[in-house]
Amino acid sequence: MTKDSLTHIDAQGNAQMVDVTAKAVTEREARAQALITMKPETLSMIVNGEHKKGDVLAVARIAGIQAAKKCSELIPLCHPLMLTSVKVELTPDADNNAVHIEARCKLAGQTGVEMEALTAASVAALTIYDMCKAVDKGMVIGEVKLLEKLGGRSGHWQAAT
Repeated sequence: MTKDSLTHIDAQGNAQMVDVTAKAVTEREARAQALITMKPETLSMIVNGEHKKGDVLAVARIAGIQAAKKCSELIPLCHPLMLTSVKVELTPDADNNAVHIEARCKLAGQTGVEMEALTAASVAALTIYDMCKAVDKGMVIGEVKLLEKLGGRSGHWQAAT
């Protein structure tokens, strides 16, 4: 890969925000995931609503939505986007002592929403960790990845299953 093939680097090697002015406005969507594993007792506390700080999953969902909206403030070269939809689903998995997180972002715009979806999933997982760290410092956040993106010049892409 050469310096010329990187869209966020100019010919002199300087970081740059990609100019999307000439790109057509199209519908775009991205789905991303994160996974947080924990002790069985921690997951039980979350699922049964026994955490003294409140509803862990509800707070994590709101944090993920807020993170998607703030992505351009967190990731230096991301464009500020007018998201039309952000959904964050959190699914407890008792068999694996985990919470599966899936974030979906949509808009009609000139650039994709992959980073917003990845940020939403990541921050939702971090929020669960933050709320539960007093009872389980050994939680592990992993499996953060893009699942699917639709729209734009590159069209539809889906992660291998």
